[in-house]
Amino acid sequence: MPVDELKIDRAFISRETPTKADLAVIRTIVELARTLDLRTVIETAAQRDAMRVLGCDLGQGYHLCRPVHPEDLLRSVDSAAAA
Repeated sequence: MPVDELKIDRAFISRETPTKADLAVIRTIVELARTLDLRTVIETAAQRDAMRVLGCDLGQGYHLCRPVHPEDLLRSVDSAAAA
C-alpha cells in the first residue's frame, strides 16, 4: 500500500502548550517525513500554531472543522468562490 502522508498523533502533543520535548519529537517526525517525501498531518487545534512553525503540511480533525454534510460543504465552497 503506497504511503504519502504521515499523521502526527495527538499523543505526541497532548498539552495545550507543547513543551520543548514535545516540539523536539514533532520536529523529528516532520524531518523524517520530509526525508521520505511524505506530507505531515496534524489533528488538533492546539497543535496547529506550533506545527506551522515546524513546517507541518496538513491538518485534519474535529477541532479544526466540525463534520459537515456534503451538500452544505458544496454550498459553502460555492459561496466562498463567488465572494
